Amino acid sequence: MTQKNHPFWQIIRTVNDFPKAGIEFYDITPLLQHHVSNVTDALLACLPDGLFDEIDCLVGVESRGFLFASLLAGRTGKGMTVVRKAGKLPPPVVRERYDLEYGSDTLEILQNQDPIIKKVLIVDDILATGGTLKATAKLCQSAGYEVEGALVLIDLVDLHQDLGLPVFTVLKA
Repeated sequence: MTQKNHPFWQIIRTVNDFPKAGIEFYDITPLLQHHVSNVTDALLACLPDGLFDEIDCLVGVESRGFLFASLLAGRTGKGMTVVRKAGKLPPPVVRERYDLEYGSDTLEILQNQDPIIKKVLIVDDILATGGTLKATAKLCQSAGYEVEGALVLIDLVDLHQDLGLPVFTVLKA
C-alpha cells in the first residue's frame, strides 16, 4: 500500500513547523520503537520481484538511511556501505557537492575497491526534494557502482521531479 490509509501513518507522528515554519515533519521514531520488523518487511515487499537478487550491496544515506540499510542487510545477508557528510570517512573517498534549498552540502563514499560489488540499491528514510538522492546516485557512480534504484520509506511526491532512477517506496504523501 502506498496511500495515506496505510497503518504506518497511524504511528508516524506529524510535527508542524519543524524544523522551521511551514515544514510538516514526519517523525518515524514511534514507528521504529515498536515496528522495526514490520518496516523491514514493508521495504522488502515494495521492491519488484528479482531486483533484490541483482543487488550486491546496499548504500545507506546518513543518517536514518543507515538504519534501514542495516536492517535490510541483516535480514537478507547483503552487504552495505554508507554515504556520509564530508570528513567522516577515511580515504580514499569520492566526494559530491550538491545544492540545497538554502546553501549546499557535500557527501562522501568510499571508493569501490571490491570487484565483486557492482550493483547497489540506495536506501534512505524520506525522499523530499530529491537533492540528496540525486547526489548519492552520482556519487555511487563516480565511486564505481552501478545504481539500480533507491528505496525509501516515505516519498513526498509533490516536492521533487523525476530523479532519473527507479524509486521504490512504502508510503507516499
